[in-house]
Formats: sequence, structure tokens, C-alpha cells
Amino acid sequence: MNPSIQLKKVTALFVVAFACLALLPTTQAVSPAPDGCYPNFTTAEGCDALSFLTTGAANTGLGWRSLFSNTDGSFNTGVGGGALALNNADSNTAVGAAALLLNTDGEENTAVGTGALVFNDTGSNNTAVGAFALFSNIEGDTNTAIGVNALVDNSTGGGNTATGYNALSNNTTGSLNTATGVNALQHNTTGTFNTASGLLVLQNNTTGDSSTATGTFALQNNTTGHDNTAIGQSALFSNVDGDSNTAIGFLALSNNTSGSGNIALGLLAGSGITTTDNHIAIGLPGENGPSPRCYIGNIRGVTVANADGINVIIDSDGQLGTTNSSRRFKRDIKAMDQISEAILALKPVTFHYKNQDTKKAENTPQFGLIAEDVAEVNPDLVVRDADGQPFTVRYDAVNAMLLNEFLKEHGNVQEQGGTIAELKKQVAALTATVKEQAAQIQKVSAQLEASKPAPQVVLNKD
Repeated sequence: MNPSIQLKKVTALFVVAFACLALLPTTQAVSPAPDGCYPNFTTAEGCDALSFLTTGAANTGLGWRSLFSNTDGSFNTGVGGGALALNNADSNTAVGAAALLLNTDGEENTAVGTGALVFNDTGSNNTAVGAFALFSNIEGDTNTAIGVNALVDNSTGGGNTATGYNALSNNTTGSLNTATGVNALQHNTTGTFNTASGLLVLQNNTTGDSSTATGTFALQNNTTGHDNTAIGQSALFSNVDGDSNTAIGFLALSNNTSGSGNIALGLLAGSGITTTDNHIAIGLPGENGPSPRCYIGNIRGVTVANADGINVIIDSDGQLGTTNSSRRFKRDIKAMDQISEAILALKPVTFHYKNQDTKKAENTPQFGLIAEDVAEVNPDLVVRDADGQPFTVRYDAVNAMLLNEFLKEHGNVQEQGGTIAELKKQVAALTATVKEQAAQIQKVSAQLEASKPAPQVVLNKD
């Protein structure tokens, strides 16, 4: 039920109770009578306070022309010169000179401080505590401002919460913002769904929406960027119009100005990124470069503690994982046989990547294969991109096929080795036979030489 209706019922009960009290035996009245005590639970004290009250009940006006125009509004409290001067609505509380001065129909507002909610006309359910808090609000509802100048320029924005000096002080029509801290969201005008907690957080945001910043100076220079999240001192400090960034940690993404879709986690994470998009930096500064990129610290150069480390890969959905080799994870297992012979047609090349930083790479050549060439040999050896174009080579599969070809060749070599060994035996046997035959031949030759008749000498009688 509406609280105002409930209060009106309470008023009726008060009237009945008052009538019952009137029937009690006459008691000694206070003498002199209390100053400013009027019927229907009304208290008025000050020049023209509650001057036009008719049927309104339970109002309290203390101060020059406090609740001056109120006729039938009830349950209002105005304390201070001009407090609720034009009010004729219910359940407003104004404490301070000119607090809720121009309110006419707005209900259930609370203003504490000089000029708090001074221009509010029809806005309801607002709470302002502090000099000039919600000063310019006219019809914005459900705002809470605590602090000097908090939401001072708000006119029609609703659902805002500002706590701290100058918090959301320039907001006019922006709604559903939360600012906690000195100058938090100070220059926001029409931006919505922003949350700022800390000194100067989102201070320069004007029209950016749906950003969350926690920590001194976080997102301080953001103006129109939206959907950013900054947690940590000076996180996303320099961001102006970059969108959808997430920075968690001291100075995380602190130098980003217009880059969007970046994620940084850790001390100084992403601090080297300024204008590029879709970078991820975890524990490393990162740097500008073709998008997207990912930087993760404490990996390179660090040896794992256990000797059972395995390779990590990534699939087309961006999921990190490993390949499992156990039989229990596989089906349709069969020998590779002749399939691996396709790799014999592959053409290894040397190359340089086009987007490689030549200063860092020092023109170091790369070694590998061209995916399009591999696809012509065996389409199953390439991975394709979202458009179906060859993207990279399945080098793990190529290695497996190389192993199969090696094993096949090794088998051939072993078989040939057996044949060669047998041939060696045969050659050795033949050699022995030849040697034996040579010895016999030599023996026979010697015998023949010995059996020849001795040569005769012919004398010449001349």
C-alpha cells in the first residue's frame, strides 16, 4: 500500500484518539500555553509559517514562510527560512534555509541542508543531505544525494545515488547512476547505469553509460566510453572513449585512451596498451599491436615443478586444453598404413611472418609449411578459419605421420638388414670356397710343375 495512504489512515486514528482525550477529565493545562501549537497536530513558528493551511494535518513549519503555501498537504516538516514554502504535497521533510523551497507536488522527499532540493517541483522519493544537494532537481524521482553539491545540477534524472562532495554534481538527466566519493562522476550529464566509488572516480564522464569504477582515479578521464569496468587505483585512468574494457589492478590499462574490448588483470597489467582492441594482459604490461593479442606473465622461462608437464592447445571456441592419448579416450582405432605417405609430397619452406616486429625478431627465419599447399596434399592436415579458409597446419598430425613413415622405413631397413646378413654369409661361404679352390689350384699347379721333364741341352758341333 502507498505510504501516503497509510499515513492518512494514521491521521484518522490520531483524530479519534484526540477526541477520546478530550473526553478525559480536565487536567491542569500548561500555563502559559505552548507557542505555535495548532489543531490537527500542527506546529508553526516563524513569520507566515503554514499561513494557508486548511485541512492538512501533522505538519511542522519552523522558520520564515516555511510551508507557506501548504493548504491540505499533510505529514510535512519544514525547518528553516523558506523551507517547503510552495509545498502542497504530503510527507516531505526539509531542514535548512530554502530546502525544498519550490516543491509543489513532489512527495516523500527529504532535504537536509541549505538549498537542498530547492528547485524540486514534482519529483518524489528523493533524499538530499548537504548544502545544495539535488539543488536543481525538478521532477527526477528516487534520487539520493549526500554531500555538498551532490547531484546539484540534476533536473529530471532518476534513481541516482551520490555520496560525497560534488558527486554527480553536473548530472542533469542521467539516471540510475551511483557515485561514492569526492568528485565521483562529477561531470556526468546524461550517462546512465554508471557506478563510481572512490576519489575522482569517473570524474570526467559525460555521456558514457554502464561503466563501473572502484578506486581512486579509476576511469577519471573517461568521457563517452561505455561498458567499462575498472577496479583499482588509476585503473583505466586515461581512457576517454574506449568501450567494453575490463581492468583490475593498480594502474591496470592506465594508458589506454580509445582501445576497446581489452582485459587486464594485475599490477600494471595492460599499461602498455593505448589504442588497440581486444588484447588480454595478465600480469604483464602488454603493448600495442595487431588485434587480438594475449600476454600472460610468469610462464616463459619458468620450469614446471613436476616432470609430467604436457602441451596446452586452444580450439576454435577459445578453450584451452590438452590432447589425451589414452586408449580409453579413443574409438575407431586402426593402423595408419599407407595414409601417412601423403607427407612425402609436402614442401617445407622458410619464411617470415608479415606482422612480425622485425626489430624484435631480428629477421630470424621461420621454418614450416604453407597451409594451402598442405590442403592440396591432404585436407585433413589443415585447420580452417571461420570462413573456411586454410588457417594453420596440424603439425601434431604431421609428426604422427612422420613417425609412421619412419617406422615403415625402419621395418624395411631391418628386413634389408636380414637379407644383407644372409648375403654376407653366402659371400663369406663363397669366399671360403674360392680360397679353398685357389689353394687346390695352386697345389695342382705345383705338382704339374714338378712332373715336367728336365730340359735337354743340344750341343752345336760347328
